[in-house]
Amino acid sequence: MPAAWAEELLRRAYAAFNARDIERALVVMHPDVDWPNGMEGGRELGHDAVRAYWSRQFGLIDSRVEPESVDEVDGKIVVQVHQVVHDLDGALLSDQRVEHVYTLRDGLIARMDIRGS
Repeated sequence: MPAAWAEELLRRAYAAFNARDIERALVVMHPDVDWPNGMEGGRELGHDAVRAYWSRQFGLIDSRVEPESVDEVDGKIVVQVHQVVHDLDGALLSDQRVEHVYTLRDGLIARMDIRGS
């Protein structure tokens, strides 16, 4: 079980993402965050890159990720999420459960990886 503050930090990040509030999501990320680009491939490094990636993503698809469980495994935080993606006209593109694996540093999200997508 992760520390309560870590789970709260991640739940705030998911809430901000689902609200499309990029700036509020970035507040809980380390300035040099290493983030997966699940849409185009590769990695995004730093706030500016994540901001640009999410801006592109939100202009192309409507995705929502709901955390279902949060655990600590080998010093990382593993979140089981239900991810639903629609196109901008509302057609369902994907409905799946995946794992998001977080590395925290200095009380912030330093890295996220996606498993099972």
